[in-house]
Amino acid sequence: MNLTVNGRRVSATTGGAAFDPAQPAVIFLHGAGFDRTTWRLQTRWFAHHGRSVLAIDFPGHGWSEGPALDSIAALADWTAALVEAAGLKQAALVGHSMGALVALETAARYPDKVRALGLCGVAAEMPVHPEMLESAKANTLKVQELMTFWGIGTALHRGGMASPGLWLRRESLAVLSGNAPGVIHTDLAACNAYKAALERAPAVRCPTVLVLGDGDLMTPAPKAKPLVAAIPGARAVVIPDSGHFMIVERPDATLDALRACV
Repeated sequence: MNLTVNGRRVSATTGGAAFDPAQPAVIFLHGAGFDRTTWRLQTRWFAHHGRSVLAIDFPGHGWSEGPALDSIAALADWTAALVEAAGLKQAALVGHSMGALVALETAARYPDKVRALGLCGVAAEMPVHPEMLESAKANTLKVQELMTFWGIGTALHRGGMASPGLWLRRESLAVLSGNAPGVIHTDLAACNAYKAALERAPAVRCPTVLVLGDGDLMTPAPKAKPLVAAIPGARAVVIPDSGHFMIVERPDATLDALRACV
């Protein structure tokens, strides 16, 4: 389905069921360089178990109109506007990586609009390797390769994909290669610049779960401990044999962790 936020078209999927604003809503926010398709293994369950679902493309990503927004704060303001555009008073926000930072910032800025948080692949700070930033700025393939290699856990590099027929490495590269020039750099620079997570965390007033991969090289699970401590009542679930892409690497375990909260 399409929505209009701040005068621009936004693309979203609904998990295979009609979106009903009268039901409790869950909005899924993707990571840097990715799009709504990241969430297809979780959205279907929620959409058929009493939730209305929107897995969105951020501005400038997937099928949503651009330009891409250049800060976590701007994306949080945009997400709050999205909640209103969807006809909702509030929603649970589930974010991955960059999307998790956006969800956190949104909950801190607009507590009345957020009823629960699921933060996947997140840390108190998310610095980006200079080599990745340089490649993204130059629009070379190296950043796509590094994001894919470092994002996938060691176990999945050896095989054993939980979803039959899905080749995670190839899919990651395909989605990343579909970005317009500059989009990946805008996303990574926004993550790199965002240092407010611990400052904003105490303002969160909703149930929160952090879903972490024990083999995550991009946002290592121990780096999330200060954030867990700073968010009132938050809890962490560490998924075994998983890297940064736990939502695809270990979809069932990720779903179990999320559905207990959102």
